[in-house]
Amino acid sequence: MVWRELGACRGLDPGLFFPDEDEEATTAKSVCEQCAVRIVCLEHALASREKQGVWGGATERERRRIIRYRRRSA
Repeated sequence: MVWRELGACRGLDPGLFFPDEDEEATTAKSVCEQCAVRIVCLEHALASREKQGVWGGATERERRRIIRYRRRSA
């Protein structure tokens, strides 16, 4: 995945993006906010059904909400 090489998270501690609780995801989300590939990352996580971590600025709980919303809107 070439887009990962362009991510703002490249070179950072991966543990930062896998917090124990959603509330601890603030730092990871702030990195994602400034990332050029944030949307691609989020779409990857949604399509791959990533169960853990912050992807594209969204926690697992937030990604589940996005999936539910998209299903209802389809």
